[in-house]
Amino acid sequence: MTFLKRALPVAVLMSLPLPVMAQDMVRDSQLPGARLSPLPLGGSQQVTSGSAFNPDISIIVDTVYFNEFSGHVDDPAGFEGGHSHGHGHDHGHGLDDGFNLREIELAFSASVDNYFDAFVMLALDEHSIEVEEAYATSRNLPAGLQIKVGKFLSDVGYINAQHPHDWAFVDRPLVNEFLFGDHGLQEKGVQLTWMPNTPFYSRFGLELLQGETEGIASHVGSGRVSHVTVTPNPDTGNPERQRWRDDNPFNDVSGPRLITGFAKFGPDLGFDHAAQFGISYGYARGFQRDDLHSSLHYETWDGDAWFAGLDAVYKYSAGRSHGQGDLTLQGEYFYRQIDADFREFRFSGVNNGRLEETNHLSGKSRQDGLYIQGLYGIAPRWQLGLRAEALGLTNENALVEDDGFASFGTSYRYAGNVTFRPTEFSMLRGQVNRSDFATDNGEDGDGWSFMLQFQMALGVHGAHQF
Repeated sequence: MTFLKRALPVAVLMSLPLPVMAQDMVRDSQLPGARLSPLPLGGSQQVTSGSAFNPDISIIVDTVYFNEFSGHVDDPAGFEGGHSHGHGHDHGHGLDDGFNLREIELAFSASVDNYFDAFVMLALDEHSIEVEEAYATSRNLPAGLQIKVGKFLSDVGYINAQHPHDWAFVDRPLVNEFLFGDHGLQEKGVQLTWMPNTPFYSRFGLELLQGETEGIASHVGSGRVSHVTVTPNPDTGNPERQRWRDDNPFNDVSGPRLITGFAKFGPDLGFDHAAQFGISYGYARGFQRDDLHSSLHYETWDGDAWFAGLDAVYKYSAGRSHGQGDLTLQGEYFYRQIDADFREFRFSGVNNGRLEETNHLSGKSRQDGLYIQGLYGIAPRWQLGLRAEALGLTNENALVEDDGFASFGTSYRYAGNVTFRPTEFSMLRGQVNRSDFATDNGEDGDGWSFMLQFQMALGVHGAHQF
């Protein structure tokens, strides 16, 4: 009898199909305090919920046809660092005239174990592969707390945390691109958020970031600066190669160098209406930038920086088929200030080819920008979008080449588009931009451009945030 009592449960268990056994073992391992179960084939390895299932995988392909059919615009006066991939882009902010494979997003998401979820997104284009995000978020922390650690898009503002396939327009707003860089505020670090138990939605966040974003927290660090010239020998006329080198004037600043904070609030407006309001702030305790010219002229900026912003989103759901009648209104404003020492140097043979300081100034760069946009469902699966932007309402830049400090005018851009979504897996969008940019010489840089965008999504893709 003792043998039968022990053998009967084993016999029943072995009679089950292997997939059922594996599912039960994994389900048991997900329980708090559960013990690890052996692999169903009798191996000595252990399996948990994190290793039993493959991660969700999605692929999003983003293609854009771009044509600047009237006029021409470069970067807005007083601003640099739109797209800077080194491919010679300027007027299209990362787009060449004609057809562009702008990006392929390859995303992986899964539960690591009972304590962490993981997300990884790779961005591929024709030239490179980049890790856009790779982070883990905590699960089941008490009191509405959550921790995120890794590389991620900051939650300051509204659009900064969105990937290109989430945008309602082909291009990102100017204020996000030129104040924070071509990828927005994207950093390595840790984020702590808190959602208190309140009658309305509220979320508070604090981020400690490495501080490498070009627009607000660029970092050079100590090192060497060098340049090679080839000039004719005054006696023989033969080309003579000479290397100029010296230590740069920067000190290393250890990370984290950038701290940001944000708060988001969502009042209860009923079933058909929803809104979210946010405030953001950031401080970079180290801002460093340099520029070496072919004329052996070397410029440096060294100081700190801060920014502040407001954002608001309102959504109305008409309850009709496939978004018809739905309305979304969205806007953001950001202000950035950089307090830096500006120094000019020149390589001189008088001092054995070393750097000699020729100018030293101190000042503050003050710049801002905003956008407002509206989206309306004109028919099932069809959406109309309008956007207006202003960049550099305050535009005093202490980071301009040659001058050290200068003031510039305001740049404007207006966009209209029509989007068609046959299903949730594909999208076709046509957009026209009218740009009226301020230029370095005080004149207006006008241009019209047309963009036709096609996106397709393969695999599992999670729901978007509000």
